[in-house]
Amino acid sequence: MTRREFSKLTSALPFWASLILAPLAWIAAIQGGLWIAVVPITIMFLFPLVDAMTGLNTDNPDLETPDEDLKWYRLVTLIWPPIQFVTIFGILFVVTRQGYMSGVDQWLLFCAIGTMTGTVGINFSHELMHQKPKIERHAADFLLAQVLYSHFRSEHLLVHHRYVATPKDAVTARYNEGFHRFFFRVLMECGPSAFDAEKKMLERKGLRWSDLSNPFWKYWVLQLIMLAIAFSIAGFWGVFLFAAQAFTAILYLELVNYIEHYGLTRKHLGDGKYEHVLPRHSWNASHKASNWLLINLQRHSDHHYKPNRRFPLLQTYDKDDAPQLPYGYPLLGIAALIPPVWRRMMNPKVRAWRKKYYPEIEDWSAYKTASNPMPR
Repeated sequence: MTRREFSKLTSALPFWASLILAPLAWIAAIQGGLWIAVVPITIMFLFPLVDAMTGLNTDNPDLETPDEDLKWYRLVTLIWPPIQFVTIFGILFVVTRQGYMSGVDQWLLFCAIGTMTGTVGINFSHELMHQKPKIERHAADFLLAQVLYSHFRSEHLLVHHRYVATPKDAVTARYNEGFHRFFFRVLMECGPSAFDAEKKMLERKGLRWSDLSNPFWKYWVLQLIMLAIAFSIAGFWGVFLFAAQAFTAILYLELVNYIEHYGLTRKHLGDGKYEHVLPRHSWNASHKASNWLLINLQRHSDHHYKPNRRFPLLQTYDKDDAPQLPYGYPLLGIAALIPPVWRRMMNPKVRAWRKKYYPEIEDWSAYKTASNPMPR
């Protein structure tokens, strides 16, 4: 390896930190007991602690960096799907066949594994689904099937990015909306919304929803394969444990969605049109360690401004251009689970954001739900 190649590798290595969660999951499975909590504790407390010690990273990478210089960044997202697959089903085989762990402990273990598949797996799938190479998009679908949330790709690309920060986007959390209400609303709305978006795309091509080009066929088949593997390992109990892992992962995904756009809304221009998406329409966070874990997802202001930009090239913004989160996602996820704490922390920031960017809007009530008319 040349000195230049070694330099590229070392610059990418911090973003490989998420890989530590797979061996920690295996340790939890083998040791049992209090070790079951090691993965969620690492995510929710260790990385925020490192955030506090390392501070913010406000440096922006060179946007002219050639794609070949990003191979070590891309590689971590491509090797994770098989690692996660082996971890989930390998641990399922071990704990259900060896008989050294109680049923309750097995359930808790797979809930803990769900914190890994939600924090890393779905996040990596998010990066992969935005890229053009087919291998990356296939890898995204493979990861999402492992958490039974395959429709997320259609919903995210066809609905969320189009309608973000408007009442038409289910996963833009409304001002004063608690996470628990948000979570169950999203579970009810996003699946049908994603299917409808794909159906309309097919109709524009003169095709029916049942056409095999509808990605939902792929979603359903992949998810059935995952459930079949779980059943072949441990019957209906294996399916239950796999589903517990998936539910926890979905919960973590939607916690992140809740944080990313809470209370932020694009201005309505009339006739159903909105202003272009700008960095101000997503919360930005430059916390170093949690961005290593989440491969720069917290630079979310730039992601929505330039959705196809690869994670190592995402830019960060200062408080003049984008609203800033006080902490990284892992710590804020805990706050979001306690609505009074969340509102006390974030509502003043939303009100300050409104006053700064849209002082002319006096009545924000129409921005709460899609059923209300937008103010003109």
